[in-house]
Amino acid sequence: MPKTAITPTRMVLNQQKTRLKMATRGHKLLKDKRDELMRQFFEVVRKNRELRTRVEEGLTEAFSALSVASAIMSPEMLEQAILYPRQSVELQMSFKNVMSVNVPVYDFKTKTADTGDIYPYGFAQTSGELDDALGTLSRVFEDMLELAQVEKTMQLMAQEIEKTRRRVNALEYVMIPECQENIKYISMKLEENDRSSKVRLMKVKDMVLEKAHNFKY
Repeated sequence: MPKTAITPTRMVLNQQKTRLKMATRGHKLLKDKRDELMRQFFEVVRKNRELRTRVEEGLTEAFSALSVASAIMSPEMLEQAILYPRQSVELQMSFKNVMSVNVPVYDFKTKTADTGDIYPYGFAQTSGELDDALGTLSRVFEDMLELAQVEKTMQLMAQEIEKTRRRVNALEYVMIPECQENIKYISMKLEENDRSSKVRLMKVKDMVLEKAHNFKY
């Protein structure tokens, strides 16, 4: 018996067959989408791991150099050296579509093209370690930005994978079995009706023949 009441007619049977065909096709498409999303997701995970390693190493190197600079220079001199930066960064964000997921793409451009503008001080009264720290931070900045982009992409793709997985399961374990059960039930009822109709027709035929020829089969 189907879980919901349905009328066992040929029109309903055709509707259920059409619904089953669409559900089966949709299940295959969603399953393919889920599998491709999973493949791309694991590629992003690997990239995230590589970027995170590079960023952590770069930050460790920069903070180590900055610690040495802090030990060599007085706090006042260090603060004065980096108080007024000459370089600034403008961040731009766009989107690209990955398997119906709009993931962010971060891009940046500096105020000036001169790489020396990351040092807002003269070199006479500062330590070389401060130069190393700022240089390393400048190089690791692009990796940090890409890491933020990749981690947001991972989050959005994980949400889409979970949403697609629920849809696949709903089709596979609810909608498709329900349609199959309805089709089986309606087909059985229609066959029963056909057999009943044949029996009634045979009885009517016997009655007509008996009345016409006064002969009982």
